[in-house]
Amino acid sequence: MKKSVRLRHRHRPDEGQRQAVRLSPVLVAVLIAGLAFATPREIAFSRLLPAAPALAAAVWPVLPTILLGAFCFLAMIGISFVHSDLGTPYTAAAIAAVTFAAAYASHLRLQREETLFQVRLVADVAQTVLLRPLPQRMQSVEIESLYRAAQEQARIGGDFYEAADTPYGVRLLIGDVRGKGLSAVGAAAAVINCFRENAYDQPDLTGLIHRMQITMTRYSAAIPAEDQQEHFATAVITEIPYGTGHVKVLNCGHPPPVFVRSGEIHVLEPTHPSTPLNLAALLGDDYHVDTVAFVPGDQMLLYTDGVTETRDRSGTFFPLPDWMRGHRTASPRELLTQLHRDLLRYAGGRLDDDIAALAVRRRHMSAQKHQGPP
Repeated sequence: MKKSVRLRHRHRPDEGQRQAVRLSPVLVAVLIAGLAFATPREIAFSRLLPAAPALAAAVWPVLPTILLGAFCFLAMIGISFVHSDLGTPYTAAAIAAVTFAAAYASHLRLQREETLFQVRLVADVAQTVLLRPLPQRMQSVEIESLYRAAQEQARIGGDFYEAADTPYGVRLLIGDVRGKGLSAVGAAAAVINCFRENAYDQPDLTGLIHRMQITMTRYSAAIPAEDQQEHFATAVITEIPYGTGHVKVLNCGHPPPVFVRSGEIHVLEPTHPSTPLNLAALLGDDYHVDTVAFVPGDQMLLYTDGVTETRDRSGTFFPLPDWMRGHRTASPRELLTQLHRDLLRYAGGRLDDDIAALAVRRRHMSAQKHQGPP
């Protein structure tokens, strides 16, 4: 749960700023009333009193908004005893009208906020199911995950990842559904669920990817025809067998993994390209598994294209391999934390695409042998 809280962190104004916003209607009312009492009648600051309850509608509940309007109404009556000929009846009527309108606006705002809260709550639950927190360690493998939506209000999207401790080794999945909206989220969920079900039963990665290909095709056939061409997914599946010094990688049109091996950076481009999910009917169902060294101390970064397609102000893509060379000794958690910070800095504070990443490191297993997953 600690990790999931970290994933949902957002930068928010400090408590002092929030308190100032909440008190602003009172400050406006007191300021206008004070100026109306202290300045000559000709200036007529009192005519600005309806602004206070109007402002309160944006930040306060209904009852406090009405009470502030009543205060402004009484203040206007008091000012009329000090300065005559202010058009008190008209200003008082304006205060009353604005107060009732502000109270109604506050009521509508609270209803919308409650609806938005419920929608976000459902989205948070959906994200927990779709991108559930991964264990930080599976046998001799350390795993850390990162997910950030491009939009501040967004909770879920088409990027996905998963990990499974199987009889064949630790299997990892990361991918990206090409498409937008709820259908893309549904496609991502279909792929993840297929991986979760079949990762434990399929003895090799090609059999697993065939099952995922079928699932993606069936899901696409069930959605409206005009959206079917949009829905395909790129993905990388890796398998880290127990008791060996290598990793198997099957790359279906996805950005290549980056390895830190003996202090050197290696980008694993696939030897033969494999077909993205849901494109087998067009491109064939040929899949190739690469096997490379992955010994204790080595680290692997899996990521979606939101990372490498982040641009600076000049339009230059984020140089991930060069960046990795400056962070080759970082732990998986430190690596992802710094990656997110540097991506935001590189993009000028705002990401244009969702990003997801898995940082994986093989640990030294001192006198410990794998006994198989539970």
